[in-house]
Parts: sequence; C-alpha cells; structure tokens
Amino acid sequence: MERIAVIARLREGAAERAAELLAQGPPFDPADVGLSRHAAYLSAREVVFVFEGPEVEWIVDDLATTGFQAPIAAALDAWRELVEEPARLARSAYAWGADDAEAQPSSSPSESA
Repeated sequence: MERIAVIARLREGAAERAAELLAQGPPFDPADVGLSRHAAYLSAREVVFVFEGPEVEWIVDDLATTGFQAPIAAALDAWRELVEEPARLARSAYAWGADDAEAQPSSSPSESA
C-alpha cells in the first residue's frame, strides 16, 4: 500500500473553519478515485490529509490538477483562504499495521513542495 500526506499550515484562528470543512467530508468519493483509505488530521495550526492506495501519488496529483470538477475546485478555494503557504507533500517513510508481516520502510523518504 502506498501512502502520501498533504500538510498545510493554517492561518491564525482558522482551525474552527477547518474543522467545519472537514466535517463535510471530502469533495470526492475516495473509493471512486481509487483510494483504499483517506484520513484528515487537524491541530490548532496544521491540517494533514493522508491518502492510501495503489499509485496514490498519481491519484492525488489528478485530484489537485486535472480533477477540477466543481466540488473539488470549490473545496480547494475554501482551503486556500485558510492556509498560510503552499501545502507540502510528505511521502511515507515508515508504516506498520497489525496485518503487515513486517514494518515497511520507504526506500526514499523525502519531502517536496
């Protein structure tokens, strides 16, 4: 299973609005776009979206670039108002699951803009 996270730093005081957006769920059906799992994490100053599935980086890229259907475009616009700077990608460096035979380190942990 491939995993990728999108991390964005929130503007001061934006956490409440971010929580409202997250409560609405994603502007797409995770299964329909090919994801196995999808989660969002919120702190007072950051939001982290985690995407899991085969070829997940392609799926996320499609959602962010060519997937500009009205609901996705509107959701991205709403989030742009809440974040201070461009979001960052983080690739999985380590993962463990009860169903895994062993830990699965990544061959090239890195972060890109």
